[in-house]
Amino acid sequence: MTPWGQPGLWPESLTERPFAKEIKDELRTKIHSFVNLGHRAPALCCIIVGDDPASHTYVRNKIQAAIDVGINARTIKYDATLSEEDLINAINSLNTDDRVDGILVQLPLPGTMDERKVCNTVAPEKDVDGFHIVNVGQLCLDMPTLVPATALAVIEILKRHKVETFGRNAVVVGRSKNVGMPIAMMLHSDGHHDSGLGMDATVTVCHRYTPPEQLEVFCRSADIIVTATGVPKLIKANMVKPGATVIDVGITRVTDEQGKTRLVGDVDYDEVSKIAGAITPVPGGVGPMTVAMLMQNTLQAAQRLRERESNSQ
Repeated sequence: MTPWGQPGLWPESLTERPFAKEIKDELRTKIHSFVNLGHRAPALCCIIVGDDPASHTYVRNKIQAAIDVGINARTIKYDATLSEEDLINAINSLNTDDRVDGILVQLPLPGTMDERKVCNTVAPEKDVDGFHIVNVGQLCLDMPTLVPATALAVIEILKRHKVETFGRNAVVVGRSKNVGMPIAMMLHSDGHHDSGLGMDATVTVCHRYTPPEQLEVFCRSADIIVTATGVPKLIKANMVKPGATVIDVGITRVTDEQGKTRLVGDVDYDEVSKIAGAITPVPGGVGPMTVAMLMQNTLQAAQRLRERESNSQ
């Protein structure tokens, strides 16, 4: 990585596939040791409602990643006509199933359902997405908990690339409760607290109502920019300080002039990469690490559930 404040002719591309593979290799070893202690392999259930092609692709990728590291994983599919009550009943059944360690409800859900209500139905100790209000609350209090996988992926990227965050200025663009908010929480948290995830940065959160000229001012002062809005090319080169680290969480499918579709992020990659010291591409950046973090959460959930069972005997 180029020194802070000095752009490189060839910025470090924070492509996470090698690190995601490294984490999966680590998890495979940990799960093997876990099973050798006499425990069954961690078990993950992915629930998907409806026929959204992207959602089905995401779930297939998660299931395959789980199987690759030794997690027993299965998908439970429902038609879009499923009622919210029936979905909640199905989740409650999994909550009480001792053979299940992790439960994931693929979003978005059909418009007839209250996503927050459904996510809060998942037992906090099995909530590998980290969306339950108990897990969100514990994250805000710097307590050990299950953290949303995408947010955890961003922190893991910074750690594995040894990006200095202590006392640095960080800007998070986007304030969603599942991505932007938990990223901001961990970036600003005290590294000495129990969670072990605090990054001790000075954090500014920008969102849709931040005036464009102010967004540029905030970003230009940032050593680290994390953007998660789904607005293509929102972050342009004139908004980035030379040498800054730029992590692009956004992902949008667009159609080019030839009618071909492709995935793009929030960052004007071609131009910003000439300025940034390090930058994540889309696709191939945050996405692979997010899946790896979901697997890590599943193992963590299994370990805690086994510990709880042992203490209750």
